Amino acid sequence: MKRIRTIEAKKHIGQTVQLAGWVHNLRRLGGVSFLVLRDGWGMIQAVFEDEMRLSSLSAAGAGLESVIRLEGEIVAFEQAPGGVELRNPDVEIITPVTESPPLSLNKPTIRHPARQAVFRLAAGAMRGFRATLNARGFTEIQSPKMVASATESGANVFQLDYFGRPAYLAQSPQFYKQIMVGVFERVYEVGPVFRAEPHDTTRHTNEYVSLDVEFGFIRDHFEVMALARDVIAGILQELAMSHASDLALIEAAMPEVPDPIPHIHFHDAQQLIFEMHGVDVRGEPDLSPQDERWLGQWAQTEFGSDFLFVTGYPMIKRPFYTHPDPARPEFSNSFDLLFRGTELITGGQRLHLHADYLAALNRAGFSAEPFETYLEAFRYGMPPHGGFAIGLERLLMQLLAAPNLRLVTLFPRDMQRLAP
Repeated sequence: MKRIRTIEAKKHIGQTVQLAGWVHNLRRLGGVSFLVLRDGWGMIQAVFEDEMRLSSLSAAGAGLESVIRLEGEIVAFEQAPGGVELRNPDVEIITPVTESPPLSLNKPTIRHPARQAVFRLAAGAMRGFRATLNARGFTEIQSPKMVASATESGANVFQLDYFGRPAYLAQSPQFYKQIMVGVFERVYEVGPVFRAEPHDTTRHTNEYVSLDVEFGFIRDHFEVMALARDVIAGILQELAMSHASDLALIEAAMPEVPDPIPHIHFHDAQQLIFEMHGVDVRGEPDLSPQDERWLGQWAQTEFGSDFLFVTGYPMIKRPFYTHPDPARPEFSNSFDLLFRGTELITGGQRLHLHADYLAALNRAGFSAEPFETYLEAFRYGMPPHGGFAIGLERLLMQLLAAPNLRLVTLFPRDMQRLAP
């Protein structure tokens, strides 16, 4: 008999089926026993009116998390979880577990249904990201994670010994996705990135999944912002369509994505914070987390929006490849997207002329030598281009109102963790 999944049980009412999974819970109440079977998609209750049908479990000493196979009739029962249950099934033990799990499965372990839902949502977010860009003619690429030079000048990097030469774990696929704009015009990548900053906060880890986009023949960063808006909308649409049960299980509040998303210039944002909160952040080169929270509150009050673009960050705080604002060269053609008061996306317009790169490196006091292979592509015709990156875990953290990024990271890598 072919195995079905727990989520398919309602389609088989009145039929004898086979299910397999883990013993999630087992309660013996007088002459009736209730076993909850969990598989990779959900759970179903099995009811035993004959204790002898559970004798194999007792004989093997098989307890919670034992892997079993059940075969029995699906019966509609409104009071049962999911509205159906399995009546008096036969039990086959596949892998008995005879010791108690180290943690109760009522706690948020990785096997807990609510935790499963988080990582199904992560998969759905990546699927929505890809689908939105595929529909717009983008090509998915995969770039190296061991690189010869630091991507983001000034940020800490993990250095490696690459056969006697220094190499680094990639801080982003930035250089490679820019090079590939010269090939495909429109590219994206889903992959890990590494930051060696010694952060120990609720919103940082040292390895995370980055959803990167780069595309050519743009006018300015506002065209990049428009695409970023559509990508976020596409991700959320995929989650709403394909993961309604997961969203309901963890009580996620889905936002509306306005079209267009409101925006404010960095200079004006600092002035607004001063006027509204009396805190003078004018002249600071970046926004603090508190500044972002205030701006998120303002966007919600002013526009009813969970999203706000902040544009025109000072050039001093943006990587050397960022295109300056032609009208105000001390500011950049760049942006951050705040989602519920926290930075979610960083992006902007890039330089595309080789001479401009050399001048930018010189102004920043960097040698061109570590970047020569990257800059080679710009000698031979690169269109005006730009892009952005979304932190997958940051997206989930804000969407699910999780208090810590580690709660939405499958295997967190921070300053203390280097094992599962």
